[in-house]
Amino acid sequence: MGERINGAASDVALGESKVQVMPTEPGLYKELLDHVSDGVYVADRERRFLYCNEAAFRLTGYKADEIVGQFCRDHKHCPIGSVGRDLCQRGCLLSACMNDGGSREVNAFIRNKRGRRVPVLFRVQPVRAADGSIIGAVEIFKDDSARRVDRRKAEEMQRLAFLDSLTKAPNRRFLQMSLQTAMHEYQVTKVRFGVLLIDLDSFKAINDSFGHAKGDRALQRAAKTFVGALRPTDAVGRWGGDEFLAIVRNVSIEILNDLAKRCVAMVGQISISGNGSRPIHMSISVGGTLNRPNDTARSLVGRADRFLYESKTSGRGCATTR
Repeated sequence: MGERINGAASDVALGESKVQVMPTEPGLYKELLDHVSDGVYVADRERRFLYCNEAAFRLTGYKADEIVGQFCRDHKHCPIGSVGRDLCQRGCLLSACMNDGGSREVNAFIRNKRGRRVPVLFRVQPVRAADGSIIGAVEIFKDDSARRVDRRKAEEMQRLAFLDSLTKAPNRRFLQMSLQTAMHEYQVTKVRFGVLLIDLDSFKAINDSFGHAKGDRALQRAAKTFVGALRPTDAVGRWGGDEFLAIVRNVSIEILNDLAKRCVAMVGQISISGNGSRPIHMSISVGGTLNRPNDTARSLVGRADRFLYESKTSGRGCATTR
C-alpha cells in the first residue's frame, strides 16, 4: 500500500503503475462544496436531504439544519415551473433521475425563505456507489436572474427593431418582410391578397399651423384607428412620414374596398385639440389594389400609390381601389 495522508491512502495500484488520488475525508469535500457558487443539495434514495452547501443557504435563506433530514416533497425545496406549480406534482426530478440514471436540467424557480421566487437553472444528477448502483442524487442550482434579464432585453431590442418609435405600430422593415411573406404564400396557395396605401391629408398644414407635437399626435391616433378598422389578420404599420401601409390577406376587391372606406370613415371621426379651442379634424386618402401573378413588391405598392394619388386629386378623404 502507498503512504497514508491524514489517514487516507495517497495512491493505489493500477497494474504496474501508481496513480495519486485525493484524500476521502468527508470534511474536505464539504469544505470544497461550501466554496462553490452554485447551490448543492444531496439526497438519498428516499429523497431525504443529507447535505446542503453555503451557496444553497445564500440562495434560499434556509440553513443546513432546516434542510437536512427533510424530504424533497416539502414545498420549500421543490423547484417551481413557469406556471407556478411545483415540478414534483408532474413527476419528481429526483425520482426520475434515480429511476433511469439520467441527468435532468430545467429552467425553474425556487421559493426562498421570504417567499420570493428566484429564477434558477436547476440540474439533477445521480450519485453512484463503487459498484455502479444509484444511491442518491445531487441537485445543483444557480441564480438565473441575470441571464433572464439579458434575454428579456434582447427580446425587447428585437421587438423594437420592428416597431415605429413614434406610433408603436409596425415599421417599414416589418411591413417589407410581411409583404414578401404574403407574396410567397400566394405562390403556394394562389389566394390573393391586397395592400392599402394610406396618407394623412394636409399633414404638413397640421405641422405648420399647430406644431410638430400635434402632428405626432395625429399620426398616433391614426395608427390606433387603423388597427381597429382592419381585421386581426391584417398587418398595418407606418410606411414612412405620414404614410401607412396595410397588407390585407385572403380578400376580394369588394372586401378591400369596404376596408378602405371603413378606414376613411373612422379617421374622419377623429379630432384632436388644436391651439386654444380650435379642434383639428383629420382625414385620409387611400389607394388599394390586389396582387397580380407577376407582381413584385415594388410594382404592387407602386400601383397602390397611383390609386392613392387619384384619391388625393379627387378631393381627399376618399378611397380608390382597383
